[in-house]
Amino acid sequence: MNLHVVIGFGPAGAATARLLAERGHTVRVITRSGRSPEPGIEHVALDATDSERLTEAVRGAVALYSCGAPPYHRWASEWPSLASSLRATAEATGAVLVMLGNLYGYGPVDGPMTEELPLAATGTKGRVRAAGWEQARALHEQGRIKAVEVRASDFFGPGVTDGGHLAGRVVPAVLRGKSVSSLGDPDTPHSWSYIPDVAAALAEVAGEERAWGRAWHVPTAPALSTREMVDRLATEAETGPVAVRRLPSAVLGLASLVSPLLRELKEVRYQFDRPFIMDASAYEAEFAVRATPVDEQVKATVEWWRERLATAR
Repeated sequence: MNLHVVIGFGPAGAATARLLAERGHTVRVITRSGRSPEPGIEHVALDATDSERLTEAVRGAVALYSCGAPPYHRWASEWPSLASSLRATAEATGAVLVMLGNLYGYGPVDGPMTEELPLAATGTKGRVRAAGWEQARALHEQGRIKAVEVRASDFFGPGVTDGGHLAGRVVPAVLRGKSVSSLGDPDTPHSWSYIPDVAAALAEVAGEERAWGRAWHVPTAPALSTREMVDRLATEAETGPVAVRRLPSAVLGLASLVSPLLRELKEVRYQFDRPFIMDASAYEAEFAVRATPVDEQVKATVEWWRERLATAR
């Protein structure tokens, strides 16, 4: 059994840690607050920006998974120090640094996004995420670390709650047959990355040396609009047709006055106002993970939310 260290225990970190544990690996999860241990997973309370302490926690590991993130509205101020600590730890320990990335770094583009596109974002969050990978890749090319980035689109699936655009603001309403609001155009095509597929891709590239040194897109099902996804969720939930309404700009503006998250979403509003389509064909040509069929994704997500809401009563 090999030691794998996962930073963060949000949807992606939790799914990755549990997948690795199921495969018989020794898994250590690093979060600021720690958690109670669970089968196959050790939870350690540690500030991952402290590279000296993090290095001690990671020593002996074959892979270090970067799945944690500062609060959305603090990315610009806090992400650089976290990324720097992870790079220093990877260099000190020899563990391959497996970075979970997103599509922000490309900025607005015309047509499907591939890994060959330049990281041309001008927004703050896009540049911060792009810089994190560019710095890791430079160290990889210098032979100082081993690094790979796996980029996902918006998360969807079991475990995705407040941070997902098809999660806490949508699925509970669908289960009640209530209307939902869309951040942008509800009819524009959008790629949704299924959390179990994200975890599977992270675990796969960690063990594939030929994957290292570049970025890859998570295998993701064909793009569907918000309305199409809501329709599928409502059909699975048997709650009948559910209305999907675009959130008016004026309402979004007022809400952003009191919500740091909504204020920050202005920078990435383009992702929902125009087609936002990810091409993962490069990954699929080289590796084994494939996107879970959408019907299976929807079924698992509805079941997970039903159980979650029933438990909360």
